[in-house]
Amino acid sequence: MERAPFATFTVAVSMILLSFAVESCLSILHQDLMINTKYTPLILNHGLDTTTTTMVMPLYYNDSNKFVNSASKHSRRHLQTRRPPNARMPLHDDLLINGYYTTRLWIGTPPQRFALIVDTGSTVTYVPCAGCEQCGKHQDPKFQPELSSTYQPVKCNIDCSCDNDRKQCTYERQYAEMSSSSGVLGQDIVSFGNQSELPPQRAVFGCENVETGDLYSQHADGIMGLGHGDLSIVDQLVDKGVISDSFSLCYGGMDVGGGAMVLGGIVPPSDMVFALSDPDRSPYYNIDLKEIHVAGKALPLSPKVFDGKHGTVLDSGTTYAYLPESAFAAFKDAIMKELHTLKQIKGPDPNYNDICFSGSSSDSSQLSKTFPSVDMVFNNGQKLSLYPENYLFRHSKVHGAYCLGIFQNGKDPTTLLGGIVVRNTLVTYDREHEKIGFWKTNCSELWERLHISTSPPSLPTSSNTTNTTTDMAPSEPPQYDNPGVIKIGLITFYMSVSVKYSDLKPHISELAEFISKELAVNVSQVHLMNFTSKGSNSLIRWAIFPPESEEYIANATAMDIIARLNENRVHLPDSFGSYKLFQWNIEPPPVRTWWQQHLVVIVSISVFMIVLGLLASGLWFLWRRREQSLVSYKPVDSAVPEQELQPI
Repeated sequence: MERAPFATFTVAVSMILLSFAVESCLSILHQDLMINTKYTPLILNHGLDTTTTTMVMPLYYNDSNKFVNSASKHSRRHLQTRRPPNARMPLHDDLLINGYYTTRLWIGTPPQRFALIVDTGSTVTYVPCAGCEQCGKHQDPKFQPELSSTYQPVKCNIDCSCDNDRKQCTYERQYAEMSSSSGVLGQDIVSFGNQSELPPQRAVFGCENVETGDLYSQHADGIMGLGHGDLSIVDQLVDKGVISDSFSLCYGGMDVGGGAMVLGGIVPPSDMVFALSDPDRSPYYNIDLKEIHVAGKALPLSPKVFDGKHGTVLDSGTTYAYLPESAFAAFKDAIMKELHTLKQIKGPDPNYNDICFSGSSSDSSQLSKTFPSVDMVFNNGQKLSLYPENYLFRHSKVHGAYCLGIFQNGKDPTTLLGGIVVRNTLVTYDREHEKIGFWKTNCSELWERLHISTSPPSLPTSSNTTNTTTDMAPSEPPQYDNPGVIKIGLITFYMSVSVKYSDLKPHISELAEFISKELAVNVSQVHLMNFTSKGSNSLIRWAIFPPESEEYIANATAMDIIARLNENRVHLPDSFGSYKLFQWNIEPPPVRTWWQQHLVVIVSISVFMIVLGLLASGLWFLWRRREQSLVSYKPVDSAVPEQELQPI
């Protein structure tokens, strides 16, 4: 008996589509088989020593790798007609535990992450680079220029010191605590985090070849230079016209680390107090401090004491505060006169002659009941009130004891105000109007207190990043479509092993498990691509695929894999003999046709049509059986189930 025409057509079309879908699947598979201790005071007391090396650079940098001199730079900043977007960024770490605060910056395409000390006293942003001759072990892998499709060296020109071998501009920075950094200059895409309104920008930065002193031993990767200078990240962004000439820092309090940072302008709170800052007075950010009051009484000092040498300098890279000799003596005496119920004790570190007191509350919010208020009065009559947490640090060995975090600055007449003075204080460096603002607040709740949304901005996004949130902002790179961004679909590398093929073959699965553990990926991501053997040596090509539910490897994961391969941080058991990893490579995800990209839809439609066809056939079959049941048939004497199930 003939099949129903509709059912026959439906099944035939469905089988054709299913065959095409399976062929597309196999094609895709084929393509897929083809990355405190007490920190040293004056940690970054940037050039307050007259022996500090200074590098003279031109006024701004353009995208053609040529430095350009512009006399109109200062006036150009005042011509902006609207407020450009800003980059909101979180601060991490703790001032007195780590000695600094850091922010996260991403450099390159795809982005490579770095933890950088925010430093208003430094004018260069720099990170350790691959091949660094003398760099310490830091928080993140070194920058790999060869992995960035957008990296360019800054070529030698008349305005920079030059590495003649590399034909590349160089930089060198030395600091008062005897640490130093030197290397070459490059430029690349810099990204600021998911809370930034500011999209990634090209910027010049230092690629470290040598670091010494605290810079070598610190956990942070490098420095983010926020000072006045042509290589400063702030100056570069201002000169490009992408932010207004301002930035802000807000350090967490005594019991809460972290904080917030803004590159660009913000609307200042109505009760923010301001001090004038004269850029011609000093190369550092200074304020016109006139008096210091303790418990409402002015210290018996001439205002000139705060105007020596560089004046009164704000330095976010310095941990504590340092006063000229006469000012420190007056401040110490005034504080001690107010501490009637406390006992003076020795400091926690015998290497320092700290002034400490016991007998106070361990609750930092109650310190104002024991320690006096301190006010800094500016020439305009406005004053910044300091809480005890702004001039004290906890004694690490005695419960309820505190020490002065303000010291004598040797014989140097400069007044240096480090991060301790501005804890839980929003500090706005309004360079355009030559003033610095101070606003007492809880920095861990800054966005809420400024009534600023903490949700990421609504801008073009790319699915090549993973969002994870810590503190006040995500710790992953921003979701912008960076120019030249590469989605990594595959990381391959070779392994030479001094084991015969016949001996190694039974242990390939075991070897893949060890590799997955060393590269911190799932074993399902580790695939053997090909295997050759000669004598007692074998050569294996491995590939690291994305996780099963992903189309490509996350940038952070890829950079970690590549860093482990590059730095020989893959260790296998001795049973595998001597081995060597080399010649790693990255490949983008395979480009798929329209049919391949819509494979799931095609398969779904095909399956649906097959089911529909079978259902139609079944209904037609039942209808025909019902029709036949009305006709008289002779019984089948020896019918078996198979006969009854044969098609009509």
